[in-house]
Amino acid sequence: MNINDKKKLVAGLSITSNVILSVLKIVTGIVSGSLSIISEAIHSLSDFFASVLTFFSVVKSSQPADSDHPYGHGKYEDLAGFIEGILIIFASLFIIFEASKKIIFGVSMDTESFWGITVMLIAVILNIIVSSLLFKVAKETNSISLYADGEHLRTDVYSSLGVFIGLILIKITGYGILDPIIAILVAVLIFKTGLNISKQACSNLLDHSIPIENINKIKEIVKIYAESVKLKKNSIRTRQVGPAKDIDLILQFPECTSICECHKICDEIEKQIQKLYPNCSISIHAEPVCYKKNCQKLCDKNI
Repeated sequence: MNINDKKKLVAGLSITSNVILSVLKIVTGIVSGSLSIISEAIHSLSDFFASVLTFFSVVKSSQPADSDHPYGHGKYEDLAGFIEGILIIFASLFIIFEASKKIIFGVSMDTESFWGITVMLIAVILNIIVSSLLFKVAKETNSISLYADGEHLRTDVYSSLGVFIGLILIKITGYGILDPIIAILVAVLIFKTGLNISKQACSNLLDHSIPIENINKIKEIVKIYAESVKLKKNSIRTRQVGPAKDIDLILQFPECTSICECHKICDEIEKQIQKLYPNCSISIHAEPVCYKKNCQKLCDKNI
């Protein structure tokens, strides 16, 4: 199975699991009157919309470059990740608003806790399985949208587990006030996750540089050829585009280096970088090293 098919498969699996959990939580929440379960239903609905968005972005980003998108469609994944983060944030704010009303105006809860506890346990197990698969494929393909979807489901694991424990405590103690309090705690966790996902996706959309440790690894590769070439100071430019990386750098060669030798070294460096980052686009500009004062100005005048 190729990379794109694997991405589509896990994205489709995420949609299926979220549909099942959304229906179970909505029905259980309405029957029980539990706000914490209803908040989890809202969370799963946001997971569902996010999963659909992820599937769309994975399909779109896998398309090859065309005349309208000469650099490919990778940013569809970044855009999907940003929208997913916003969806998570809005869902969390809605939960906090509803829970706050219950705390202020009083709690009325007559819960058939058995079904709530059972559904939350199913949600925890199912989301652990699906999120693990999403993270695995996201790591293999460097897909931010699959990673965002995995984070979405991982927060659902923690929040469902919190509601699961809360329902047991309510059953034991009879304190219904625990229900909206648990819902708010769940919402805070959801909000933090949405904020982190949005910030990361937004950085990619704004062409933020890849992490400094990755740039240092590129510098180390160029140092291997230090006898023949050097990296021009502050010449590395990088950005993350969906699952891919764009890398531009300027290499300086002695004036006596032939074009053939220069091209050979550039090819070797490019191959080394692609071994390190298989899904990347590399652009290398070669120029001469000028040893004499004002040499570059004189060269420019003679062109």
